[in-house]
Amino acid sequence: MKRATLEKHPEDVSTMFDEVAEKYDVMNTLMTGGLVTVWRKTTTEALGVAPGMTILDIAAGTGTSAAQYAQAGADVVAFDFSEGMIEKGKERYPQLRFVQGDAMELPFEDGIFDATTISYGLRNIADPHKALEEMYRVTKPGGTLVVCEFSRPVNLTFRRLYKFFLGTAIPAVSKLASSDAEAYDYLTESILNWPHQEELAEWMYDAGWHDVEYKNLTNGIVALHRARR
Repeated sequence: MKRATLEKHPEDVSTMFDEVAEKYDVMNTLMTGGLVTVWRKTTTEALGVAPGMTILDIAAGTGTSAAQYAQAGADVVAFDFSEGMIEKGKERYPQLRFVQGDAMELPFEDGIFDATTISYGLRNIADPHKALEEMYRVTKPGGTLVVCEFSRPVNLTFRRLYKFFLGTAIPAVSKLASSDAEAYDYLTESILNWPHQEELAEWMYDAGWHDVEYKNLTNGIVALHRARR
């Protein structure tokens, strides 16, 4: 099986996610101890989802988050690079609109979404700066961006424990439950090499976003960044 590296070649990333699509949501629940459900709820609240909103959910995977936004009344596009993820998503959520493509070249017109969001996907993009600029382009003036991404725990002792967990528990769980254990080696590498909360906030400002703020979830294991166009 093929796994991505920190060079994040688009074809490698796409192929890797194709191969883990079958058990992707189960693995997310196992690896986070169910916290992914709590983080998803917080992301929905940060978006301020309301009936009639147009939302672009990038790196939507199998559509779990997009389905929640749609259930709240939003008009959602579930966008992902992986054909395998989208195929699985269409099986689970046939009512959703799925679009396959590259986040660095979004196939949408300027300023058409009330909100754009991406969860656990920005760090998998070869050029996240370009992706943030594209998200800005397709979001309406006054619209919202919400980025939920693994981050850096703020407490030093907890950070060391978390690093140990990534290096031991994640490989063990992936060998038992995943269809591609090597893909989860990449997960650990990509998390540990991802910038801290303040640096990501600066990237968002550089891409044109304003009023950037962030909230640490679970002591900073995940950070929720929100901004306005």
